[in-house]
Amino acid sequence: MIDGLPVLDAVVHAYNMDAANYANRFAAPLCDLVYGSVLATARPGYAPTKAQFYRDWSIKEAAEQVFVESDTDLAVYHVLPIFSFKDGLCSLEKAIEAQARWPHRFITYCGVDPMTGQAALDELERQVELLRPVGLKLYPNSWVGSEIRGWKMDDPEIAFPLFERAEKLGIKVIAVHKALPLGPVPMEHYKVDDIDRACMAFPGLNFEIVHGGMAFLEETAWQLARFDNVYVNLEITSALAANRPAAFLHAMAALIGPGGQHAIERILWGTGAMAFHPQPLLEAFVREFAFPEALIEGTGLPQLDLPAKRAILFDNYGRMTGLDLEARLSATRDDEFARRRPNGPVAPFSTVQEVANA
Repeated sequence: MIDGLPVLDAVVHAYNMDAANYANRFAAPLCDLVYGSVLATARPGYAPTKAQFYRDWSIKEAAEQVFVESDTDLAVYHVLPIFSFKDGLCSLEKAIEAQARWPHRFITYCGVDPMTGQAALDELERQVELLRPVGLKLYPNSWVGSEIRGWKMDDPEIAFPLFERAEKLGIKVIAVHKALPLGPVPMEHYKVDDIDRACMAFPGLNFEIVHGGMAFLEETAWQLARFDNVYVNLEITSALAANRPAAFLHAMAALIGPGGQHAIERILWGTGAMAFHPQPLLEAFVREFAFPEALIEGTGLPQLDLPAKRAILFDNYGRMTGLDLEARLSATRDDEFARRRPNGPVAPFSTVQEVANA
């Protein structure tokens, strides 16, 4: 908790950026892109070294960063289908371990590549059997083969069969990476307009726009205002709060403007840890961020007071998924992570100090 507010981080990673995990020529540039983004937004003392970053993070190390080095209580681990990396970058095996060791702390999403057709449906079935995940993580590009290909969320042949199968398997959320193109690829697949028809065709599923607020602000804001089953995950957008506060203010005002309270209730806190250290982002959002009164008076925006921040940090995710987050929160009170931080978060990267000094 931070200042009495419970925290669920809606997307955390345990990257495997070791060169031995590269599957093709696209892997190294992707690593450099992510690392550059982290360095550009990190507060002093929170930038990882290359030795810390370009390696295979264990799920235990990721958990320690999130639950010992920050005020985060619960987290959602996403299995990633980025097959420039042999294990997809964040492996299924790590998700299984997280769920087995800390079921009260971790929620899991499975991840497949829709452009693999029947293989994606088969893999979805396999991962659901192993994980019983609440969500499915997707990327608008496919890195299988020698070229990067793209697809859209409203494609009746590629996307809709996958959504139909996911819903039948009990999945509640389709989370899709949007807004941030992963390198020199066509922007069209990272736009959000294709989500409209998916929401309309599958009203029983919730659609989570990961990185919402980084681009296509007007379109995303009107989706929040128009649809009950659209949510925005602030991963990477939240990093702006710590080091680009004016940009974060602009993003949040734009996202909330058309929908007001309805929009606030559909925004999810996410940091992208272990890449982006979660603690300075949390501190900036909870303790430093507010809409200026002049902006509220001139636009009619609702203020992001403590109840609104609690909704974004915790409550909205429970409503989206139907999970009993309070029961999970109670189970964290005296677990192994809580006992390691009796006086609050420990120093950044201290749980991986041996790597930092390598």
